[in-house]
Amino acid sequence: MTGQRAPFTIGGNSVAPGQRRTVDLRISKLSDHTPVNMSVHVVHGRRPGPVMFVSAAIHGDEVIGAEIVRRLLRAKPIDHLAGTLLAVPIVNTFGFLNQSRYLPDRRDLNRCFPGHPDGSLAARLAYHFMDDVVKRSDVGIDLHSAAIQRTNLPQIRLTPGVPRLEELGRAFGAPVMVTSKLREGSLRAAGQDAGVDILLYEAGEGLRFDEYAARTGVSGILRVMQSLGMLGARGVPKLRGESLLCRNTAWARAPSGGLLRAWKGTGDVVEKGAVMGVISDPFGENEAEVRAESDGIVIGRTNLPVVNEGDALFHVAAMPQTARAEAAMERHADMTEAERLFDEDEII
Repeated sequence: MTGQRAPFTIGGNSVAPGQRRTVDLRISKLSDHTPVNMSVHVVHGRRPGPVMFVSAAIHGDEVIGAEIVRRLLRAKPIDHLAGTLLAVPIVNTFGFLNQSRYLPDRRDLNRCFPGHPDGSLAARLAYHFMDDVVKRSDVGIDLHSAAIQRTNLPQIRLTPGVPRLEELGRAFGAPVMVTSKLREGSLRAAGQDAGVDILLYEAGEGLRFDEYAARTGVSGILRVMQSLGMLGARGVPKLRGESLLCRNTAWARAPSGGLLRAWKGTGDVVEKGAVMGVISDPFGENEAEVRAESDGIVIGRTNLPVVNEGDALFHVAAMPQTARAEAAMERHADMTEAERLFDEDEII
């Protein structure tokens, strides 16, 4: 028997306990009359439990999140789920098809929540996602990456002053957790207003896959689900590394334009005054050093060697105890390398 748990209904579709199904929610039509849907994969467990959503590609160029969702849905522990998982690998279909961060009207979807059913294209998409997915959930994990030509160390962004999110962030187990204020119109802000706690995962680069980012993301989501009682321990990667909490971050900017030779990458621990890179003119006659303004960890950086004065180059999260930070980063690297190898068709 299935335990008489009620089916989960979404978009006029019903998913029975113990079943999973992909549901297409109508959003709009392209100018050539092609329909545009937002697809939600529903995994409705036989046993009761929380409803959790996992979303990706709110920015259309953040493709690493779609890969994380794909791997998550293939993970064996999901077959024995308690509660309900709503997985949306591509929220911003318009941007995804155009390999663009934005929608066709140049709006940033993550500044348009909670949306409006009769508003702009972005407002309508935001409204449908909020109404059909977010407000149906108890908790959510939103997957992001850096913009194109930048990369981020896997990290969790936390809403300040929400202890439950910090607990879930520690369960996730990314190398770094960063407190980040809510921005008006963001999904996190709209979720908080609706009473839904949302973790934001940042990792990798726009329009690129990153194996470290993908593995950290899948493992973290499974651990959060276990902490919520949605999964048992079997098949869920154990947490072996500390997640460092950082409350202050700052970008080191280019003191002059030229060609950047970067000496530090994401995950590197730096001390105040350390040289992270050098900018020279094309002739090598003038050079300017880019130095760390505090002890900390590089959690993001540019991938471009050609820079202009004022460009953001290295994103450093302040962490006074550098020895502790170095040890934590080494444990995270060892943990990731020790995880199982993926099948041939899962290699990025």
